[in-house]
Amino acid sequence: MIPLVSNLAPLVCAVLLTATGAGKAFGRQTAQLAANTVLVRVLNDGRRATLALRAVGAVELALAAALFAVPDTVAPGAATAALGAGFTGYLAYARATAPESSCGCSARAEGPIGVRAFTRAGLVVAGGVLAATADAPWWSQAADRPAGAAGVLALAAAVLAVLVADLDRAVRVPLRRARLRLFGHPLPPAGGAGERVPVAASVELLENSLAWQAAMPVVRSGLLDHWDDGGWRVLHYTGAYRDARGTHPASVLFALDLTLTVDSAPQPAVRVSVIDDATGEVVPSAVPTPVPRRAPLPMAT
Repeated sequence: MIPLVSNLAPLVCAVLLTATGAGKAFGRQTAQLAANTVLVRVLNDGRRATLALRAVGAVELALAAALFAVPDTVAPGAATAALGAGFTGYLAYARATAPESSCGCSARAEGPIGVRAFTRAGLVVAGGVLAATADAPWWSQAADRPAGAAGVLALAAAVLAVLVADLDRAVRVPLRRARLRLFGHPLPPAGGAGERVPVAASVELLENSLAWQAAMPVVRSGLLDHWDDGGWRVLHYTGAYRDARGTHPASVLFALDLTLTVDSAPQPAVRVSVIDDATGEVVPSAVPTPVPRRAPLPMAT
């Protein structure tokens, strides 16, 4: 069983590095994402932080190509393990110096660095170590033991879908749409009115919206609170913005139709309000000037 896992590890690592590396190297949100990481603090420049994140993505893609092409050699696996160790050290530094920053690991906006980020980095280390011990190409191993290989790859896919946001969305959303086409909606409308969807579905819809991409630099937390009001679902996050008077903590409120999901409306209309915590007034600008992650936030009084 161990040789089977070792010989398939290069394929699993290659898929993971392709998903995360492509997002960093070519993603439209890379500049916004970099601005929310500790790289801005280290490099003291948003542009350099963006270039650094794209460079990491290019390294991941190069390693993925090597793992795909020459999986039974030591070098690609050893380099993958070293990259994973570097990720772990970076996360530890970021957690100690800027715990509210995004890790930038999966090329999507994430909340504060937590267990999932460290687990993902640890699996890159473990996967690289296993890949370095491979003694046969993954394609020949899959041909020799198709049933065992299918089981290992299915388990790996499930783990990756949980740990990598981009893979999670890529796998989960098409499956849900296929299920709805085949079996219909599990909660059909009652009396002509749409059913309220789970809060997690509203959060997913919001995080795939253009409004979230625009307001993301101001947001400083995960979801804190939510409530339904007059057909709208309001999602509450903390935030911070900057104006001529200085830096201010704020509440960021997103309102969207509480009956919609990513399946029914991939790009919904979202209302965004930024409310100053100290004054209780709505900040006039739709997207206020964000505060760099390294800047300390004043306490509201």
